[in-house]
Amino acid sequence: MTKVIDFNRPIKDVCEEYPEVIDIMKELGFHRIANPVMLKTVGRVMTIKKGAVMQQIPMEKIKETFIHYGLKVIDKSV
Repeated sequence: MTKVIDFNRPIKDVCEEYPEVIDIMKELGFHRIANPVMLKTVGRVMTIKKGAVMQQIPMEKIKETFIHYGLKVIDKSV
């Protein structure tokens, strides 16, 4: 089964569905996601796209990394 990551969903929801996303995001520089309190609170409203802007991490790098780990990416503009 292909795992699909929607960059417009809250990070908390994505990580609950696919816990391995936490390690991938830490690798990309999203170090605060490892903090369960941050994930539970801020993660309810923060998306991967919003986090990328805040952390100044290029979306292309994020997409490539998720694809490298075998995940399919959905990135619709809002």
